Amino acid sequence: MPTATDDPIAPAAAPPTDQDQDQPTTASLRVRLSESDAYYGGGVVEGARVLRLFGDLVTEITVREDGDEGLLSGYSDVRFTAPVAPGDYLEVHGRLVRRTRLRRVVELSAFKVISADPGTRPSAARLLPEPQLVCSATATTVVPREAVTRKETR
Repeated sequence: MPTATDDPIAPAAAPPTDQDQDQPTTASLRVRLSESDAYYGGGVVEGARVLRLFGDLVTEITVREDGDEGLLSGYSDVRFTAPVAPGDYLEVHGRLVRRTRLRRVVELSAFKVISADPGTRPSAARLLPEPQLVCSATATTVVPREAVTRKETR
């Protein structure tokens, strides 16, 4: 099973500055899944919840790059590798890997870092010794022509 050290996507330490031009644009989130996220029997959270988190990262990266949220045109290579449950904490990372004039391609990964342990007691949880990859994907977003034109004339 891949771990965080196998994944080249690292969390962003701070918003990018002019000095960071050579560094890829990144974004990260850490979230706790709630009981309302449970969808399937046994309290399993649906994969669409992770994809919504990915969408938030793609939007942030596009805003950082272009000053516009852009429009998500699709995901590819989506892989769900482990289930997630209410009470789990996920770290979600995105990194811009390719850009054309109007398209941005972002690699995404989600890792479980804390696992709920309701079998021990209702509020029990445990820190995982290594982050566990639960989902990875690639997203493509399209930036409106007007946003690119405005940026080019600055």
